[in-house]
Amino acid sequence: MNKRIIVGVSGASGAMLALQTLKILKELGVETHLVHSKGAVASVQHELGKDGIQQLTALASVTYAPNEMTAAIASGSFHADGMIITPCSMRTLSSVAYSFSDNLLARAADVALKERRKLVLVPRETPLHEGHLEAMLKVTRMGAIIAPPVPPFYAHSENIETMLKEIAARGINALGIDPGSFMTRWK
Repeated sequence: MNKRIIVGVSGASGAMLALQTLKILKELGVETHLVHSKGAVASVQHELGKDGIQQLTALASVTYAPNEMTAAIASGSFHADGMIITPCSMRTLSSVAYSFSDNLLARAADVALKERRKLVLVPRETPLHEGHLEAMLKVTRMGAIIAPPVPPFYAHSENIETMLKEIAARGINALGIDPGSFMTRWK
């Protein structure tokens, strides 16, 4: 059986990380279930263009609307191998930390945690204040993995696209999926 991953996109800056994550997962043959927050629309359109959401949905196996609370991914009975939220805004991270489940993105993350599945959050905020750090610590203690989008400088990325691929590959690696040649490993 092929891997099945839920990919969440929040309103934080970093739509290209979501795009690269979906591209890599598609190339690896992973089934993807895409959900975005309402706030993601403006960020994605600003960073990827007016058709940004369509670029993401074209790469996903299945797509859900942010308010589609009866979607399969809202239930623990839906089998998924994990979930990644990239980029992850502090609003979404806080929603996950405090189990608000007020939209499908937060609910799917809550399900991942309650079912003890891998949940990788790629937070896009800097600098951080104590509230951000507390929320990150809280979700980490609940089982999530915080994977800030930090470039591996030893990979000597030639341009921003190769750097973004490296960062996306590291998020995928944190899910327990080998990203193959998309990720430079230290030798």
